Amino acid sequence: MNDTTHLGRLLLVPTPLDFGCAAELIGDIGDALPAHTIATAARTTHWISENAKSTRAFLNRVNLHTPLTCSIQDMHIHVLPREAHKSGDHTVGAMDSQAKEWLAPALQGFDVGLVSEAGMPAIADPGSSVVRAAHSMGLAVVPLTGPVSLMLALAASGLNGQQFAFVGYLKKGTELVTHIKALEATALKTGQTQLCIETPYRNIQLLQTLINTLSPNTRLAVACGLAVAPDVRSQTVAVWREQAKHNKLPELDLPAVFLWGA
Repeated sequence: MNDTTHLGRLLLVPTPLDFGCAAELIGDIGDALPAHTIATAARTTHWISENAKSTRAFLNRVNLHTPLTCSIQDMHIHVLPREAHKSGDHTVGAMDSQAKEWLAPALQGFDVGLVSEAGMPAIADPGSSVVRAAHSMGLAVVPLTGPVSLMLALAASGLNGQQFAFVGYLKKGTELVTHIKALEATALKTGQTQLCIETPYRNIQLLQTLINTLSPNTRLAVACGLAVAPDVRSQTVAVWREQAKHNKLPELDLPAVFLWGA
């Protein structure tokens, strides 16, 4: 869109959940995203990105399905700063002025796409400052349809989908067990399902800690490789402990979501 008589929009563009997966697990983008989302991405030329390399890879996949409006080399791609990846950018005032600069093309009538490495931007990923800035500038914020791993995991878990909390990454070291017990107490008292994620190479270690820490009757679910090679398991901790004794735990090599509650 480049009609300067109208404002552009901020587009929240979801990407497939197979980022970083082995090549044999990565299929046609048309199997992961709706046609409207792909077509909208194909005609967008201004981007705000979590990672420029992964955004270019995403656009290459889009181009194989629906030709891009211009070459990737001619795209305008701004990258969110590294500190936003580590601590988020949801704090009021964080990066707001910089986000407004990146959104300036929308005042000229260009749509601007916000994109993360996998799934929906600004959910378990940076980007909230960009959304805030768009609202303050009077721009329409349009979330496009696509996968959100947290919701897919919750739906498949059998846990309470009416009340839930995403707690991000759990505390590390000596605080981990205390953190898990506190979250379990909240879950059992209120019925609120707790969700967290972990870096894939620490997935199995976290699963073992959850199994050893949570109460036997607490339900623990793990959703791994969603929309790629999905493996969702949901059972009481007592059952998990029996499986652990017989070395029957999942491998969890792919990104995973962990959920527990009553």
